[in-house]
Amino acid sequence: MSTNPEKLKQIVEGALLAAGRPLSIDQLLSLFMDDEQPSRDEIRAALNTLQEECAARGVELKEVSSGFRYQVKSDLAEWIARLWEEKPSRYSRATLETLALIAYRQPITRSEIEDVRGVSVSSNIIKSLLEREWIRVIGHRDVPGKPALYGTTKVFLDYFSLKNLSDLPPLAELRNIDSIEREFDFGNKQGPEAANDTDEESAQIQAVPLDEEAGEHTQAATETDDGEAETAETGSVAEVEEDETAAETEVSETAAEGGTEESVGESEEIFHQSEEAEAESDAESENAELSKTEAAY
Repeated sequence: MSTNPEKLKQIVEGALLAAGRPLSIDQLLSLFMDDEQPSRDEIRAALNTLQEECAARGVELKEVSSGFRYQVKSDLAEWIARLWEEKPSRYSRATLETLALIAYRQPITRSEIEDVRGVSVSSNIIKSLLEREWIRVIGHRDVPGKPALYGTTKVFLDYFSLKNLSDLPPLAELRNIDSIEREFDFGNKQGPEAANDTDEESAQIQAVPLDEEAGEHTQAATETDDGEAETAETGSVAEVEEDETAAETEVSETAAEGGTEESVGESEEIFHQSEEAEAESDAESENAELSKTEAAY
């Protein structure tokens, strides 16, 4: 005996609200006895009707990895979150990067994650993701040491309202970890562990840029010193050239003046007069010294 479509819709809606977890079509079929069990198409039709009825409501019927569930629409989260005094868990940047690498590159080993991030992965991060059942060990790499291969779980998909891995945002749209944080409504973890992770990552991230900046300043200072040295050298060369030019000009003028016999004669006469004046001056000086000597005796 087939169940009335309206009654079937109510049963499905009630089961989804009471379960508190996603329910698959098979789980919904298990609610009915064999003689009254609807077909899978009838269940699917009831679910589609319920989804359409949620268009004008504050909740939506969402299909995730484990099945169908009712959830609050994401644009109402700002108000609904005020029902809980405790703030939601926040996660460090290292945790987000590790989870993103596992989600996009699974199966992946811990050493491969470290190669991509460039830093070691804390055991607490892997332990935390395993405890939340967001990741699991899906095998071991066939290399010495047999490292574990990690992959995501259905719990991970359900938590982020994803039906399968193909619903993940394309990597081309996620250019950095901040984009991933906005996409999944993540944040930074609180507490001493978060502070330690943040300090360690900040030191590693900022080390290279600081060195590069220092190198640029040093290079700029060197170029400035070289420029000043070149300027000083250019100035010295210019001064030497000016002195040489002045000397050549003076020699040229002297040669020009000495080109006439009259100028030479005048120069010789002036020279003789200077010698006579110098001799008279010497004589007067000697007489003055003798007078002082006589006066002293």
